[in-house]
Amino acid sequence: MTSPADLHPQDEHNEKLVDHVHPPDWVNPDPAPRYNLVAIGGGAAGLISAMGTAGLGGKAAIVERHWLGGDCLNYGCVPSKALIRAAHAAADVRRAHEYGVIVPDGVRVDFPVVMERMRRLRAQIAPNDSADRLRGMGVDVYFGQAKFSGPETIDVDGKTLRFRRAVIATGARGAVLPIPGLADAGYLTNENIFSLTELPTRLAVIGSGPIGCELAQSFARFGSQVTLLEAKGQILTREDPDAAVIVQRAMVKDGVALRFNADILRVEKRGNEKAIVYQQEGQEHEACVDEILVGVGRTPNVGGLGLDVAGVRYDERRGVEVDDYLQTSNHRVYAAGDICLNFKFTHTADATARIVVRNALMPGPKTRVSTLTVPWCTYTDPEIAHVGMYAKDAEERSIATDTFVQELGDVDRAILEGEDEGFVKVHAVKGKGEILGATIVARHAGEMISEITALMVGKQGLGTLANTIHPYPTQAEAIKRVGDAYMRSRLTPTVAAIFRTWMKWTR
Repeated sequence: MTSPADLHPQDEHNEKLVDHVHPPDWVNPDPAPRYNLVAIGGGAAGLISAMGTAGLGGKAAIVERHWLGGDCLNYGCVPSKALIRAAHAAADVRRAHEYGVIVPDGVRVDFPVVMERMRRLRAQIAPNDSADRLRGMGVDVYFGQAKFSGPETIDVDGKTLRFRRAVIATGARGAVLPIPGLADAGYLTNENIFSLTELPTRLAVIGSGPIGCELAQSFARFGSQVTLLEAKGQILTREDPDAAVIVQRAMVKDGVALRFNADILRVEKRGNEKAIVYQQEGQEHEACVDEILVGVGRTPNVGGLGLDVAGVRYDERRGVEVDDYLQTSNHRVYAAGDICLNFKFTHTADATARIVVRNALMPGPKTRVSTLTVPWCTYTDPEIAHVGMYAKDAEERSIATDTFVQELGDVDRAILEGEDEGFVKVHAVKGKGEILGATIVARHAGEMISEITALMVGKQGLGTLANTIHPYPTQAEAIKRVGDAYMRSRLTPTVAAIFRTWMKWTR
């Protein structure tokens, strides 16, 4: 049985967390004769599926082998954003003199207090995903390894759960890199870095995706000497290159040492330090550090589920195979979240779980995953938020586009805040106001992108945006100005000539 000893450090906050997400004294219930839906996995997708079923009056069960709340609560969104906020505070103090605020010399980050705050807040949020809350909603909660024993049965902890529908929501974990010597030297992932109680003096981060960049910047702001190693020629290679360049500059300013086109050859354990030996342009180099964080890729959790017995097709690398309605090759079984999606975000796990409840249990038209408009955000400083297509996507689909860009350096509130590194960039169908996609780079880009997402979902274009009054002064005014730029683009030479003639006649 899981106990507080499995979390480090063993303090009141982690003990409180465990009491919510895997109570040590929990006794699995006796199964119902048959469940409307059984969710395998207690992360966002499984929780929403089970709660949604119970909310409709159905009999639901959820099976979790580890912690309820999944990645997001325990070692993902929640703890990482607590650290990022603390890193923002540290950066703001160091910049305080730019605003005329004089801070005494010697100000430092108390890393143990930063981590204690994270654990306290994580425990404070945990009741939202707790076993007691689920039970109070009428959901049967089982802890243990779920395994299909047939097309419509699941075994867990010696008990058999019969279901009308099931949803596989077991998520994904950090990929293991086959770097010689890495396992022997020891390394951190997002699953154990939040157990640190002492700040690493020197930290290497392998991979410059969202997790790698967010934590590299944060730990540099805390005072670590951070070296980030990336196999390609820039950070955040999937993002808009103009956006990645701005974040890259910010990370360098914060002290992150970037090593691009780095081919890691091996890791050597040398006493208390770890040496990463890598190659750049034919030359060998070393990065000697105290800790290594691996933030490269995600692997779906398909092992040990008995998917073959249930007739569910899957791939070890891509996860469970689903159709556009999230149905697997077993018509009784669905999947949601990271186990089957390319977009591995908590909000897509939530959205697809709602689709599963609708498609699996409710009468009427079914919802397709392909109809979703999915925004996302990388929580560096500044943040990068995106929704829809990039310019390259439109080009690959032979869609002619107009691109409208508003730099934050020309937005009054951004200037006044000292946060003028960034932009709003919107791609629209050429000659029309239909929005294809957008990228925002700003300190709070994640808070800003939803306005554009809502316009896309509501089939409203840049004309609607131009006619929407925005408070002045705000950084969101940059979004309004994109709409204004679109309206100006409609003033062709011919239209302008007509207006000039009209004005002469009406003097």
